[in-house]
Amino acid sequence: MNKKLFKGLFALVALVGAALACSLPGGGPIIQDDFEGSDTNWGLLTDAESSIEYLDGGLRMALFGENFVLSSTPDEEIYENVHIEVTVKNNVTDDATAFGIICNQQQPITDSHYYFAITSSGDYAIAKAALAFDDVFLTNDDEWGTSDVIAQNADSYRLGADCGNGKLTLYVDGQEIASVSDSTYTNGSVGLFLWTGAGVTTADITYDDFVMTKLEPQ
Repeated sequence: MNKKLFKGLFALVALVGAALACSLPGGGPIIQDDFEGSDTNWGLLTDAESSIEYLDGGLRMALFGENFVLSSTPDEEIYENVHIEVTVKNNVTDDATAFGIICNQQQPITDSHYYFAITSSGDYAIAKAALAFDDVFLTNDDEWGTSDVIAQNADSYRLGADCGNGKLTLYVDGQEIASVSDSTYTNGSVGLFLWTGAGVTTADITYDDFVMTKLEPQ
């Protein structure tokens, strides 16, 4: 599969301005969303090549074309030092499809951000994207890595990401997969993405049970 994710791909980004929740007393979630009910705060999109919609109790993303990336964010708020968790359900997706978490997305230059990507074949990357530059994979000498900890072709995965204090850590199903240090972006907005990659023409996943909490200072 392609080494680079966002660089050179057709990005479809849906943004909205309303926040889901404020910080709760006692260190509770900054954002928590089970994608149920009438609140539809995440960016939605429907066209011939893609869709983001609230469906069957989740945020469903689908792509119909090679080398497309689709992303959605709950708001344009700036967050700093956060831990993010989300469940991703594999509907009908090639095992080379990448999906995951975006953090510290710069505003208004949304091409600049970090992302945490996995595939259902066990590949992973923690990467840095920047406007007008090739993406840099901060893990595995700027290449995709493979982890036996990531179950192959599972029905669902619980993804986690630490993003802050100069450190980026990826978790899958409660297990740490990789951790790197980088402080290029110290804060920004957050989101979720889906990418079909080279040779993949159909991707369909559902995100559920999104939770973002504050990382404690180190």
